[in-house]
Amino acid sequence: MDQPTEYAERVLETAEAIPEGRVMTYGDVAEYLGQGGPRQVGRVMALFGGGVPWWRVVRADGRLLPGHETEALANYRAEGTPLRTPATDRETYRLDMPRARWDGEPAPD
Repeated sequence: MDQPTEYAERVLETAEAIPEGRVMTYGDVAEYLGQGGPRQVGRVMALFGGGVPWWRVVRADGRLLPGHETEALANYRAEGTPLRTPATDRETYRLDMPRARWDGEPAPD
């Protein structure tokens, strides 16, 4: 596998900086870095994100990453990430985006 580019390293560093219990969307990460877009961030996470808290970089609609729902949900529960409880048996958990989203600013002391 190729080595991460400088941009990829910045994406991964941003993922590592997201506090436990909080998330950023792919677009949030791109905007925070001032470079790329959601697809570029998603590609970096798909190729190199296994060593960082990948579950903290999410889809804007709050749906859990397809194929990784069980592992992501376990991480969200362990970290206390705000979730929306399914209303019916046919629905799945989603992130409570207004409460879970992180803006990149350090938490006040």
